[in-house]
Amino acid sequence: MNPVVQQQVLEATKIIESQVDAEIERIDHLDQDDLESIRRRRLEGMKKLEEQRKTWLANGHGIYTEVPGEKEFFTECKKSAKALCHFYRDSTFRCKIIDKHLSILAPKHIETRFLKINAEKAPFLAERLRIKTLPTIAIIKDGKTTDYIVG
Repeated sequence: MNPVVQQQVLEATKIIESQVDAEIERIDHLDQDDLESIRRRRLEGMKKLEEQRKTWLANGHGIYTEVPGEKEFFTECKKSAKALCHFYRDSTFRCKIIDKHLSILAPKHIETRFLKINAEKAPFLAERLRIKTLPTIAIIKDGKTTDYIVG
C-alpha cells in the first residue's frame, strides 16, 4: 500500500477513535438526572407509538380486506397515510397467489392498510389508474398513487 495512503488512513482512524472515546467518556459521566431524562423521553416515544398502533388497528390496519366498490376505495385510502391495493380478477390464478402473500404480510406491517378490489367491478378506477395487467398492486401514500407492482 502507498505510504501516503497509509498515513491518511491512520490519521482518519485516530480522529474517529478520539470521537468514539469522547462519546464513551460522556456516557460514562451521565448523572441520575440525565438518565431519568433519557428514560422519560423513551417512555413518551413508546406511548406515542402505542397510540398510533391502536389508531391503525381501529382503522382496519393489520388485516387484508376487500373493498366492495370505488367509493369505498377512496374512503379507505383517505383514512390511511399508507395503503396498498391489489387489483384482481377471480379467474386469474396469479391473483390468488398475490392474495395469499398479502394476507401474510398485512399483520406484519400494521403501518400500511392492505386492500383488494375486483377490477371488473371498478372499471372507472382501473381505467383512471391505468391498470391494464392483472394482478396489479397500487402503492398509495397520502391519498396519491406513488407506484405500481404489475404482474
